[in-house]
Amino acid sequence: MGKEIADIAEALSNERVIPKEKIYEAMELALATATKKKYKVEVAVRVVIDRKDGSYRTYRRWTVVDHEGPLENPSYEISLEAARLENPNIQPGDVVEEEIESVGFDRITIQTAKQVLAQKVKDAEREQIIAEQRDRVGHVINATVKKQTSKPGHDFLVLDLGNNAEAVLRRDQLIGHETFGRGDRVKVLLQEIRQEPGKSPQIVCSRTSPDFLRELFRIEVPEIGEDVIEVMGVARDPGSRAKLAVRSKDRRIDPRGACIGMRGSRVNAVSNEVGGERIDVVLW
Repeated sequence: MGKEIADIAEALSNERVIPKEKIYEAMELALATATKKKYKVEVAVRVVIDRKDGSYRTYRRWTVVDHEGPLENPSYEISLEAARLENPNIQPGDVVEEEIESVGFDRITIQTAKQVLAQKVKDAEREQIIAEQRDRVGHVINATVKKQTSKPGHDFLVLDLGNNAEAVLRRDQLIGHETFGRGDRVKVLLQEIRQEPGKSPQIVCSRTSPDFLRELFRIEVPEIGEDVIEVMGVARDPGSRAKLAVRSKDRRIDPRGACIGMRGSRVNAVSNEVGGERIDVVLW
């Protein structure tokens, strides 16, 4: 079975483009879950798969507690006094392990392993997607509208960022009465990756943030991207008006003129992207 486990890890890693270590960790958890089902009480189990040959060993675990009287959870705990009979140096909070028989791959075990492995692989893929997007936080990105949800308290667009990444653009983060349909292309600021307890991380986007305007100017005005001109502050009434305060690090460059562009070409390009918002560029 060891060779089969190694082959499965190799195949899944290549198919899902996930580090092989993540696959092994998922398989260890799957085997541990299958092992627990063999017991009538809840137990703590750890499975270790040899990364070279795919063989695995299983251990039952107890946490050492310094507790007088009967243990509150003997399936998970062992008293300090009992643990020190085997190891005089052991301390409360340490873990005692005992090797037990590893489960074979019968029908129930295989089914359990498949379920746990599928979920862990899905989680690993999600983690990888989120990790790839972290470097884009604070930047303007191009997205495609995937679907729209219009329910009380849940009015938002789901955006496709590419590479299986999805983001949320809430209605209150749209400019004025903007409407986008499925398949429409839209520029957004990747504002944050929100992590709520018990939920998967959520990529949140915005078109009303002052930073969205700041980044649009960074794209449109090379001098800002080259850090010759600094954007010192941005204030917006999204869809209506905005002010951009700038200063130059080079006395030879007029920061206001550079941001406005020839015949207003640069500031108009940004204004058109934000629904005709009237943008005043002022000196800091």
